Amino acid sequence: MTPLQDQLDEITANTRQLVQADRLAIGERAIAELFASGIEERILPVGARAPEFALKDATGKLVRSADLLALGPLVVKFFRGRWCPYCMTELEAWRDLYGRLREHNALMVAIGPQTERQSDFMAGQHGLPFPILTDAGNTVAEQFGLVYTVPDYLRDYYLSILVNLPFVNGEQSWRLPLPATYVIGRDGHVLFAEAHADFRVRPEPEEALACAMALHKR
Repeated sequence: MTPLQDQLDEITANTRQLVQADRLAIGERAIAELFASGIEERILPVGARAPEFALKDATGKLVRSADLLALGPLVVKFFRGRWCPYCMTELEAWRDLYGRLREHNALMVAIGPQTERQSDFMAGQHGLPFPILTDAGNTVAEQFGLVYTVPDYLRDYYLSILVNLPFVNGEQSWRLPLPATYVIGRDGHVLFAEAHADFRVRPEPEEALACAMALHKR
């Protein structure tokens, strides 16, 4: 299987061919400012106790982290939204590994700020077998140290390419989570944590999968 980062780099290369330089510069500025904010150093780290959460899935069913952790280790994947091709490519990579994850009694959820209706569309369109949970207002993502506010100039750019976050997320804050990958052990402690200010960079799912599988062997 093609490494995830290679797939994401291809999206980036194609974007650079298709989009004008002055418009590309808007995104580069936002990434640089987010990195300079130090947000990467503030994410919930390995060894910390993960916050418990109870969020609704795409069908409106309440999913509790405590119930999932009672069954096995949990992979938690924070994503920006179904409008983000990098997030969807990453979630499809996890879809293809999900069978191996379940073989080792591990579970997975994907958490994003979009509405349940958006998540329902996404799960069906991309054949995602794990729960897609709605984190309204990024309340849970904030507890993991992942949330930032989209700057005004980037809001204007998003709207120009028909990414209307208030509509997609059902609220007006223009806040997003860093895309992040966590593995949480059954005792509630974080065993793997990775998030990047540059949304084009993601950990290989195999790395987090190996962490979850190692727990099963103990």
